[in-house]
Amino acid sequence: MRGAIVFLIAFFTMLAASIAYPNMPPGRQIYDSLNVPDTDYLVLGIPATTLIIAVFNAVIYGITAWIIYTIAEKARKPV
Repeated sequence: MRGAIVFLIAFFTMLAASIAYPNMPPGRQIYDSLNVPDTDYLVLGIPATTLIIAVFNAVIYGITAWIIYTIAEKARKPV
């Protein structure tokens, strides 16, 4: 359960950071590799391209934080 909380905290933190700075890797690189054209269509006042890049970054960084937390939690427990 704590791993899910770690994921959500990392997800929402990186989502906000990626909306502010949409050129953060690897989201932009993933979006460019999909060969999807950029669009100015707004979703909740945010350009759709920026929102997609932010979600890519948030998921990747959230999973990374969750994996690091899980490994650290297992290393902390006695065998």
